Amino acid sequence: MPVDISIQYSPEEYKLNAKLLTRRAVGLLKECRVQDHSLSILLVNDKEISWLNEHYRGKKGPTNVLSFPFADGGDESLLQLPVNELGDIIISLDTAWREARELNTSFHQRLTWLMTHGFLHLIGYDHERSEKEAEKMYDREKELLDILKKSRSNQMTQLAINVDHVATIRQARGINEPDPVAAAAICELAGAKGIVVHLREDRRHMQDRDIWLLKETVKTKLNLEMGAAKEIIKIALDLKPDMVTLVPEKRAELTTEGGLNVSGQKKKLAKTIAKMTQAGIPVSLFIDPEPKQIKASHQIGASFVEIHTGRYCDAPDEKTKGKEFQLIADSAEEAYQMGLRVNAGHGLDYLTTGPIAALDTIEELSIGHSIISRAVFCGLDLAVRDMLAIIEQNGRLY
Repeated sequence: MPVDISIQYSPEEYKLNAKLLTRRAVGLLKECRVQDHSLSILLVNDKEISWLNEHYRGKKGPTNVLSFPFADGGDESLLQLPVNELGDIIISLDTAWREARELNTSFHQRLTWLMTHGFLHLIGYDHERSEKEAEKMYDREKELLDILKKSRSNQMTQLAINVDHVATIRQARGINEPDPVAAAAICELAGAKGIVVHLREDRRHMQDRDIWLLKETVKTKLNLEMGAAKEIIKIALDLKPDMVTLVPEKRAELTTEGGLNVSGQKKKLAKTIAKMTQAGIPVSLFIDPEPKQIKASHQIGASFVEIHTGRYCDAPDEKTKGKEFQLIADSAEEAYQMGLRVNAGHGLDYLTTGPIAALDTIEELSIGHSIISRAVFCGLDLAVRDMLAIIEQNGRLY
C-alpha cells in the first residue's frame, strides 16, 4: 500500500475524507514519478499538532500541516535501508476546518491543498528558502492541484444505458418492436453495467410490461426513474428495482428539463425516500449542480444524487461549457464529502462525456439518447462499446 492514512480521532467522521485523500495521494505519487515510494499521512487535532510544532520546530500553537521527510534529522544509516519511504505528512483537521470556512472553500478541497503542500516539502520544495523557491513551489502546487481535480481513481466510472428511446420508437408505430427489453440485453453484453428506464405517468414510452420483464432479465442493475406520484410509487415498491431515481416530471416536456427542487419539497420527497428505504430500495435524486439541492438531498436521507449535466452539454460556447463543468465538478465533490454517492447524466454524448468521466467522485453515468441515435448508423453493440471506450480512456489519466 503506497499510502497509509491514519486518523487520530473521530474516525467515522473523517472516513470519507481519508478515502478520497488516499486516491489523491496516489495521484501525487504517480504524477511526480515516485509511485515506487510509500507515504504516511496522519490526521490529528490542534492539540496534537501543537505539541509536534513546538517539539520539532520550536513554535507554539497549532499549524495546518507539517512534513517530516524520511530520515530527516536521523542517523545517516537510515538512508541505507532497502525501503522507498518519502516520509510523513501531519494535518490538523481542526485548523483545516477553520481555514476552509475562512477561504470559503470545501473542507476536502482544503485538505487536498494541505496534503499537496506537505507532499512538495517531502520531495524537496521549500518556500522558506527564498522568494524564487516560493514561487517555484506555488506554481508546482497549482499545477498538481489542477491535475488532481481532473484525475481518476483506479475504479472506473460505470456506464448505465437508458433504453427509453427504444420504447419511443416502438410506441410511434404502436407495434411490438423494437423491444427495449432486447435492447437492454444487447447493452449488457456490450459491457454496460446498468439499465435505466423511466416509467412516466402517461406511459409515453416505457410500459408496465417492459419494466416487469426487465426486472426478470437485467443481469447488472435496474435503475427505475420515476416521479413521486402515488401510482408509480406503488409500482416501484412492488417491483423492487435495484435503485430508484426520483426525477421531476411534466406532461408537456419532451424529456426531463432540469433537476428536482429538493429544497422546495423536502417533506414530500422525504416520505417517498422513507417508503423506498423501508423496502430496501436505494434512492437517488436527480438534481441540478447547486449546493442547496445537495444539502437538501443529504438532509432527507437520499443514498445517491444524480447530477444534471444538461446545461453543460447544451452550452453555446466553450467559456460557458467550462463554467458549467466546474459547477458539476464542485457539486459532485461536495456531495461526495457529505457521504452521498454520486452519479451524473442527461444530454451526454460522444463529445461531452469524456471530461465528466474523468471526475473521480462520480460513480456512474446515465446515457441514453446519444447511444440509441448512434446505434441507428452502426448498431447498438458498437454504439455502447464506443461510449465505453471514451469513459475508459478518460478514466485512466493515471
